[in-house]
Amino acid sequence: MLAVAVLAPLPAYAHGGLVSSTPPQGATVDSPVEAVTLAFTEKPAPYAFFAVLAPNGTRVDRPWSHAEPFRLERPVKEFQLVDGQWQPREFHAGFPARVPVTHWPQRGRYVIRYQSVASDGEAVAGEVGFTYGGAVTAAPPGWQAPTDGPSAELLAAAGTAPGGTAPGASAAAAPATDDKGPWPWLVPVLLVVAAAGSIALVVTGRRARS
Repeated sequence: MLAVAVLAPLPAYAHGGLVSSTPPQGATVDSPVEAVTLAFTEKPAPYAFFAVLAPNGTRVDRPWSHAEPFRLERPVKEFQLVDGQWQPREFHAGFPARVPVTHWPQRGRYVIRYQSVASDGEAVAGEVGFTYGGAVTAAPPGWQAPTDGPSAELLAAAGTAPGGTAPGASAAAAPATDDKGPWPWLVPVLLVVAAAGSIALVVTGRRARS
């Protein structure tokens, strides 16, 4: 049982999880780009929330849009909650959300935050960080940083009370892999059972020798 707990592969993500991003997590961008892209195993909800934050915390994003789906190089296994049971399923396509970037006011670490709800009702949220080392660009004429946050519809679907988090901050509250099915609690249980079994064998052996 201990060997099974240690060696068994863990499922990749809960349903609707992030599978890739452009730029990738931890990457360095050397020149300005017009947009960043996050791809998921299903289309983000139409009321999903995305934000791009500069190193000083200022948002530099415009409203996002769906992009053309593409085939994944390797399928992703996720666990979907069906009738109260976690069911494994493989996904072969990525569904991108394209987020335009208005300008690049600083060099340093930028963060893309996202929040959505999967088709099975599970929350999908997290962030992707990357470093920008290219030329600094000016803001468009008359531009003002967005101040909106997740919509009331998104908060209701995600089971979050409105006003509980500052605008734009709730997307970072949960990691991209916010639910991994039964494994996170099953592995510790198996370890405890294995340890208890070992102790029982030792005690039984001592009694037999006595």
